[in-house]
Amino acid sequence: MARAIVHVDMDAFYASIEQRDRPELRGRPVVVGADPRGRGVVSAASYEARVYGVRSAMPIGRAARLCPHAAFVRVDMDKYQRVSRQVMAILDRFSPLVEPLSVDEAFVDVTGTHSLFGPPREAARLIKRRIIEETGLTASAGLAANKFVAKVASDLEKPDGLVVVEPGQEATFLARLSVDRIWGVGRVMAKELAALGITTVAHLQAVPLAILARRFGVHGEALHHLAFGRDERPVEPWTAPKSMGAETTFGVDSTDGRRIRAALRAQAERVARSLRDDDLAATCVTLKLRFADFRTLTRRHTGEPTQDGLEIYRRAERLLAREPLPQAVRLIGVSTSSFVRAGRGQLQLLDPVALRRERLSRAVDAISDRYGDGAIVPATLLPRDRGRRPD
Repeated sequence: MARAIVHVDMDAFYASIEQRDRPELRGRPVVVGADPRGRGVVSAASYEARVYGVRSAMPIGRAARLCPHAAFVRVDMDKYQRVSRQVMAILDRFSPLVEPLSVDEAFVDVTGTHSLFGPPREAARLIKRRIIEETGLTASAGLAANKFVAKVASDLEKPDGLVVVEPGQEATFLARLSVDRIWGVGRVMAKELAALGITTVAHLQAVPLAILARRFGVHGEALHHLAFGRDERPVEPWTAPKSMGAETTFGVDSTDGRRIRAALRAQAERVARSLRDDDLAATCVTLKLRFADFRTLTRRHTGEPTQDGLEIYRRAERLLAREPLPQAVRLIGVSTSSFVRAGRGQLQLLDPVALRRERLSRAVDAISDRYGDGAIVPATLLPRDRGRRPD
């Protein structure tokens, strides 16, 4: 039996949620991201905004110049994650083999589900219908015999598309596409291939494997197999994320140590909350600094597993204290990695103070879930009233 894998990709996810929740934004260009007067980036753009050339990861200032009449909306990650969990729960009804790739896309293996949902094409249609009925959002989908081809297919008829590639037709389907549709072909590789006269997948298919392997090594072999749509990787239900982090780009390059550390403290709390949500603890904490001249450095600390915001901040702050700041800081960030499941490894051996902090963090999470983020925050993050002395 040929495998049947659906790649589900939500359409302009963040922007579509904002348009759903705010009727006045429907039909209008919507850009989700930083303040357009600042120096952050675009997190998502509605299809109406994309007409003007606005794309995710673009500097927000450029987006404002391209589409000045767009509605600029701040990121509400908690809301997007709630909707993401709702979407993933829908996918879980169709198969035990669901592999999330991010908050807005996932692979679903519907092989052998014919008696429950009909042929794979009908199962894909039903998945799309359930998503729009229960969330009010559209998703595009690609159906193929493997993950790579299904993902390529899902991107071809957005929004609200469904592209089916029948088993055995992978090479024909891919041949007409630009070579940069192949995984691993970014701007640099695309230029190298173009210099060899390879601009489409059909061109790549015509190059013998031995030549690609000699020119690009192991990567060349992978390009050859992907050009013909060969991908044997299974759909894996869950894998731990490699890292979790948060960054802040200051509106004006800062030399204010208190402001820099306050940003770091808030980031540590956000990262810790994400760790607790996924029942993970991190052993590695990484500090990231970008200076006014765009020079970027990272420093790491490895210690006992933690999911406590204060502890993450302390480790990052120690790294910060060791670094001279020869210039104003443009960006600061903290990330965590090398995860273990909470409760495993050393967590249960923490000292009583650390254990009390873990319980306190869980209580804060419960309050935030009920009353919203910001209902309770560390005192160091409260605005300072410069006109009053502390009691």
